[in-house]
Amino acid sequence: MASLRPGRCYRRHERPNTRQSIRVPRKGYVKGVPRPKIAEFELGTRGKYKNSVFLVSQRNVQIRHNALESGRIMAIQWMDKNLSKGSAYFFKVRVYPHHVLRENALATGAGADRFQQGMRMSFGKPVGTAARVYTGQKIMELKVNDQDIAAAKAALKKASYKMPTPCRIITEPAA
Repeated sequence: MASLRPGRCYRRHERPNTRQSIRVPRKGYVKGVPRPKIAEFELGTRGKYKNSVFLVSQRNVQIRHNALESGRIMAIQWMDKNLSKGSAYFFKVRVYPHHVLRENALATGAGADRFQQGMRMSFGKPVGTAARVYTGQKIMELKVNDQDIAAAKAALKKASYKMPTPCRIITEPAA
């Protein structure tokens, strides 16, 4: 498997031409959409909690599936390590990576110019998926009780380091 390009290559919102036709499969534009790496979107104990802590995007951005998974892992590890005794939490990733990212792979090395097509038919092959996130959209949510708000904020702060956009953390009473 080839190495990943840096996240800055896919950060900008692009026109989504990721059509997958069900009835007429030959008219689907993208062939072989890869599965997202996110293992679970909801973790923890369901129940009644007093507070919801959210990770909120401050820019329009595309967040790749591996960045979402990395942020999820960071937040869960922090909560498992720093939660007060006898407490529980519920974690949810609120965005889904629908947008298919494509890459027009270019040949490198000696003699590459002889068989390289350049930008002719440069639609590209699918290399991953991304979630299209807008300014003010909630990316992740942690539901906790009053004594664990500080741990939840710290966990989402750790997760924000994995995101390709500046994020802020807000707290609201749980619905």
